[in-house]
Amino acid sequence: MTASPATHSASEARFFFIMACIMGTVSIGGFALMAFMGVSSFARPWFYHAHAAVFISWTLLYVAQNSLVLMGNIPLHRRMGLGATVLIPLKDAFGIGLTVMSLQVTGGPPFFRQAEFLVVNILHIGAFALLAIWALRRRRDTDWHRRLMFGAMATVGGPGLARLLPLPMTIPYTFYVVFLAAMIFPIIGMIADSRIRGSVHPAWRWTLIIPLVAVLAGEALSTLPAIENWTADWVAGTPGGERPAGPFMPPGM
Repeated sequence: MTASPATHSASEARFFFIMACIMGTVSIGGFALMAFMGVSSFARPWFYHAHAAVFISWTLLYVAQNSLVLMGNIPLHRRMGLGATVLIPLKDAFGIGLTVMSLQVTGGPPFFRQAEFLVVNILHIGAFALLAIWALRRRRDTDWHRRLMFGAMATVGGPGLARLLPLPMTIPYTFYVVFLAAMIFPIIGMIADSRIRGSVHPAWRWTLIIPLVAVLAGEALSTLPAIENWTADWVAGTPGGERPAGPFMPPGM
């Protein structure tokens, strides 16, 4: 027998809430692990902490929104959704700002080329914004809205997930590995769709295509001499300029 629409709705709400909790835990957990290991430091400039506050606020909002849907409190869900219209541009601004700043402060993660880190990160942030804004524009179409927002969360959660992966072993394909790891979540969503609905919703393909295009375009653009030269000029004379421009294995690893 085919499940009723009401059964579909309840099962989907439960699935999206569980996955929101998992993605939120993984995203925040990756950064928490780095702090515990002493890799991250609270002595960083204030901008780092402001970025972290915005990121955590987004994650908590996403989990809260899915919990409200599960409980059936749609009016409050819609009112709290206004917070996303503030956090999306804030996340973009702080994400891009921190990417550029960290190149001078630390040189960026050692597992990436510096130009690669700059361009792929910026386009990755753009992919998150595109999915999230699209989700808001389709907020009256629940099927599209919840899947596109899921994709946005999976995309923005990539940096936290990356900190749980053995990145030194992934050089020089680190961004591709992180992308594939993050896209496990939308793939789980597709599997859930096929079981709950009997078919895979078309929104899921965009949760894969948009981040993939960002990674591929970023990798290609980062090899352009103009980009590499700009990055080298940006880090010149700063602590970030003391590290190699290409990926390398940190001492002691």
